[in-house]
Amino acid sequence: MVEPMTEFPVPDYDDLPEDLRERIDEETERAGFTPNVFSALAYEPSHFRAFFAFHDALLADAALDRAEIEMIVVAVSGVNHCYYCNVAHGALVRIYAEDPLLADQLVANYRSADVSDERMAMLDVAVKLAERPTEIGPADHERLREAGYSEKAIWEVGIVCAFYSLSNRLAMFAGIRPNEEFHSMGR
Repeated sequence: MVEPMTEFPVPDYDDLPEDLRERIDEETERAGFTPNVFSALAYEPSHFRAFFAFHDALLADAALDRAEIEMIVVAVSGVNHCYYCNVAHGALVRIYAEDPLLADQLVANYRSADVSDERMAMLDVAVKLAERPTEIGPADHERLREAGYSEKAIWEVGIVCAFYSLSNRLAMFAGIRPNEEFHSMGR
């Protein structure tokens, strides 16, 4: 079994506040295992609550479909070199896109991914924001509009990139490791 986090102590489940245990139990029931990010972020309960509240808000009533959200996460995590998110969200790309190869393409070089021109525009803008945020401008928004994305979807391209750039950095700083189960999901 992979330790959830290497750089900080992982709190004992029984010592966690009830609301964190409930959330972890829900995710464990849904996934069939407890994703290490849940165990790791429980290190600081207030941060756990804020992180997952923001995460849930990103997925609630989204203009982007779930496959697109996960594709952004993996492309951004690929350029940010985040092992946890590449593996964990790579599994989600494989599941939501129903494509066992897509996540590997996105991690290695998102430009090699077999996606539509519209989705490539989405990925180009998200990766540009992750790598070169000072270069983002109105032309990037216009490119997404021309690709058919609504204003809400364009917002989501940026906010998903921003949230997962934060997540990538935290996972790397804390040494959060992906669960072994993620490696084989959706293959």
